[in-house]
Amino acid sequence: MEQIQHSQIRKVLGAMRSDARAIFMAGLAAADPVRAVHAYCRLDGDTLHIGSRSYALRTIDRILVVGAGKATAAMAAAVEAVLGSRINSGLISVKYGHAIPLKVIRTIEAGHPLPDASGASAARQMVDMVRKAGKNDLVIVLLSGGGSALLPLPADPISLEQKQLTSDRLISCGASIHEINTIRKHLSGIKGGRLGRAAFPAQVAALVLSDVVGDDLDVIASGPTVADRSTFGQCIGILERYQLHSALPGPVTAYLEAGQAGRVEESPKPSADWQHVHHQIIGSNAQAVAAARDAASALGYRTLILSSRLEGETRHVARMHGAVAREILASANPIPAPACLLSGGETTVTIRGDGLGGRNQEFALAAAMDIDGAHCSVVLSGGTDGTDGPTDAAGAIADSTTVARALKSSLEIGRHLERNDAYPFFDQLDDLLITGPTQTNVMDLHVVLVRDPSPESEAALDPHPDPV
Repeated sequence: MEQIQHSQIRKVLGAMRSDARAIFMAGLAAADPVRAVHAYCRLDGDTLHIGSRSYALRTIDRILVVGAGKATAAMAAAVEAVLGSRINSGLISVKYGHAIPLKVIRTIEAGHPLPDASGASAARQMVDMVRKAGKNDLVIVLLSGGGSALLPLPADPISLEQKQLTSDRLISCGASIHEINTIRKHLSGIKGGRLGRAAFPAQVAALVLSDVVGDDLDVIASGPTVADRSTFGQCIGILERYQLHSALPGPVTAYLEAGQAGRVEESPKPSADWQHVHHQIIGSNAQAVAAARDAASALGYRTLILSSRLEGETRHVARMHGAVAREILASANPIPAPACLLSGGETTVTIRGDGLGGRNQEFALAAAMDIDGAHCSVVLSGGTDGTDGPTDAAGAIADSTTVARALKSSLEIGRHLERNDAYPFFDQLDDLLITGPTQTNVMDLHVVLVRDPSPESEAALDPHPDPV
């Protein structure tokens, strides 16, 4: 009887794992940047409509397109489809391996998450391009997640190498993306509104695919076209919070301290001078989570969206998800099985070890410990950009048998978590989530599925039941 039960659970888990992938892919489809651009950008004769704003192209001398981010190549292709030969010139910066063929707009591939010389060259060329724009020109700016690293233009006297080290230390210390970008903006010659200021007096229309909690425009890609609300004083506060004074290059710390003392000009602040810039958010994590909810409901799950604004230490957030899964099995709260819990956002990993992985793989690894033996439970965590940390995986999938299967393969889950070494763990179990570049980026998506392993549950999951 016990062997039959185990066989039954394995079959139900197999179907649930397929469901989790389908739900994740539905979220990805909703974040498609081409569809998003076409939803907000259309040409009607000689009038270009971007969101609620209209631009009479007969009064426009030139249209320039610039941008950066993991989804920017697809966004650029969609803009070319709308405007065609009306685009005079353009340049975008994308992550290595994320370029696609474009007709007019040039592409430079650059480093991410750590900036490199190619990204610096792209940023410099973009600033030079928009500085030459006149009052009768239109500058279309395309921004998506990853734009911060892909637009490195260090402020004098900071070197690119010093900024690279600073980015690495900020990513590793567990700082949030808001905190990281606050410092990035104050070490940059293009971020924190400086690109928008350089384009004056041209009109600027920014199409933005959000990858930050709350869709804050001044945080997405470090807000190159947005007047900056953060200050040098906040930068110093971040250094103190994470004890980074001695960990960062001396010139970086000295520059930030000089800014706090008023010896370095602050980033551009909100004022009436910003009437030439307009922004349109064309996609966000909330849309991906909502589409995932619809897909889960269609598969027969009761669904609950926990949040599309998740932040915090990855392993702690993951274990909370695992605890809710166990609560569903124990008390049918907050919803009864078959249940799907959904969440999105961007958690952070404080690097403590020397392993290989990313926040989504670490999420699945930590959650696996909490759902161990919890009948039929599955957790999938994936980055919508298709890349989780410095790996070729988008994330990973775990279930209630992951710990047991790991033990049979001589894998110590606690040791892998301690070393931030999720990638080899899931690779050996063949449980990595591999999508390749998705050409989009709206943060992460977490899917938790819980079912009763009864025969009735198994039948409900089987789309092709055996004939009686």
